[in-house]
Amino acid sequence: MNRIRVAIQKSGRLSERSLGLLQNCGLRFARSKDKLYWYGQDFPVDLLLVRDDDIPRILLDGVCDLGIVGQNIALEVMREGEERELEELRNLGFGRCRLSLAVPEKSGISSLADLDGCRIATSYPALTSSLLAERGVRAEMVKLAGSVEIAPGLGIADAISDLVSTGTTLRANHLVEMAVLFESSAALYCRPERVPSKKQALLNRLLARLDGVLQAAESKYVMLHAPRDALEEITLLLPGAEHPSLMDLESDPDRVALHAVCREAVFWEHLEALKGAGASAILVVPVEKMLG
Repeated sequence: MNRIRVAIQKSGRLSERSLGLLQNCGLRFARSKDKLYWYGQDFPVDLLLVRDDDIPRILLDGVCDLGIVGQNIALEVMREGEERELEELRNLGFGRCRLSLAVPEKSGISSLADLDGCRIATSYPALTSSLLAERGVRAEMVKLAGSVEIAPGLGIADAISDLVSTGTTLRANHLVEMAVLFESSAALYCRPERVPSKKQALLNRLLARLDGVLQAAESKYVMLHAPRDALEEITLLLPGAEHPSLMDLESDPDRVALHAVCREAVFWEHLEALKGAGASAILVVPVEKMLG
């Protein structure tokens, strides 16, 4: 049967966002008793809920066709050995974090060069070692599954390489973020051979829906009234807008109603600039779905 199986995180920071993204694509699922396998009800896409660390290997072993996982995890698996490549189909834009190097506040380490020959504690030894080697730094990796930030205090490492979102945990352990090695977010992956040809049409439909949801998330629909003689200036002020629609205003022949999809974020500064150019009755609304 032509069905696509997608692996997503069972629980954790990417779990709800991954499921929500697929549901926004119009997918609905019936949950199994063990809650690990969800059957697609109105679209032939099924879910397998697993640990995020297992998703790259599940893809490489052919258990699932697609997987949603953090780029940091996918790259760690790919850097562990040769011929272990995954193809990134889409950067999904959520779950953003950074893999950073951090050192004790009074360590005296101030540059990457100072880390040459040092011990670095991390849950991502292959990725960290590879990224440092690209910068000409050779260091000893100390692999830890968790609580990486306590390693320098215990004397088992000179520095750490860990995921950072706010930096609160680093400060609580008297560590200073010294350098960012990699910016990561959730992404959709498949194994190198992609899906079988008989499933390609189904994959294309899913990706088209996914693109529509991702574009809508970054887009806003802007409606305003504009003087006819200021249309060029106002159009240029709309971030990422393409070919706005214009409609005559019966009550005011010197002004028109302008509607536009802005594919970039619309900030208060944009609205203030539009008003300064003569726009009025400015309304910005979210876009739920888009299909090009």
